[in-house]
Amino acid sequence: MLFLTELKEQFKTLSGKFDNDEFTILAKFLAMSGIILPLLPHKIISEAIPISPFKFWLVVVVVSGVSYLSYLLKKFIFPKTGMILTGLLGGLYSSTATTVVLARKSKEPDAALNQVSASVILATAMMFIRIYILIIIFNQTLAKLMIIPFSVLTVFTFMVAWMLFKWGKKGENTELTDTKHKNPLEFKTALLFAVLFVVFAALTKYVLKTYGTQGLDVLSLIVGVTDIDPFLMSLFTGKYQIAIQVISSATLIAISSNNLMKLGYAIALGNKAIRKPLIAGFFAIIAATVVVIVLL
Repeated sequence: MLFLTELKEQFKTLSGKFDNDEFTILAKFLAMSGIILPLLPHKIISEAIPISPFKFWLVVVVVSGVSYLSYLLKKFIFPKTGMILTGLLGGLYSSTATTVVLARKSKEPDAALNQVSASVILATAMMFIRIYILIIIFNQTLAKLMIIPFSVLTVFTFMVAWMLFKWGKKGENTELTDTKHKNPLEFKTALLFAVLFVVFAALTKYVLKTYGTQGLDVLSLIVGVTDIDPFLMSLFTGKYQIAIQVISSATLIAISSNNLMKLGYAIALGNKAIRKPLIAGFFAIIAATVVVIVLL
């Protein structure tokens, strides 16, 4: 009681940061994970959709939970972040959304362009970490195979970010206070992810049955221009009769395609001065990913 009484001012400060919506968001997450999830059956939906309702909803809970954690850190722990921290936290939430925000910031006067370029690449490095966390949760066999490739690519991406930060055009260390992400637990967001997850699970099953592993590689390349999480989760959780190396290659192909799309966003929305360093940085990461795919 003495300990809690001593902390009352800190509790007041913390509660002042919450509005009514935050308690609603927390209630949604508790309902999604603690009420709905345990009630769902473990039997697969059908041969065309090789996932169970339990696994299907578990994917929604875990992916939303990772994004929700980043959302909470950004809103309550680091409300006024510099570009570097924005890249790190934003990459856990969505590296694509973070790339768009940072690219637009690069057009402001006296923007630290080296920090913008480095932060965009940092968001991609955090994307590798986020995806590997999901692999560990849902596919331990794949996690064992991919630990070295993902470690190498993550470290390499951090090195690229460091080089861009070191040698790029410097400017003001601007605080970013308007990098709000959409709440990951909004019903529409969760429902859209769930629908895409089921669609990609069925589509992956069809492509593998009709066109084989080469068709899966083409599909991986195409879905890179969209939100790759639903597709990747369908790979990690689906019961497909394919070698684990095929899944690992498809995962890296989708990531490379998505990185190319982020480069396109940065070029289209950002300052012209960040184009060359980001082209060099992303192509180095994509080239390293291709090498890893060949060596798998």
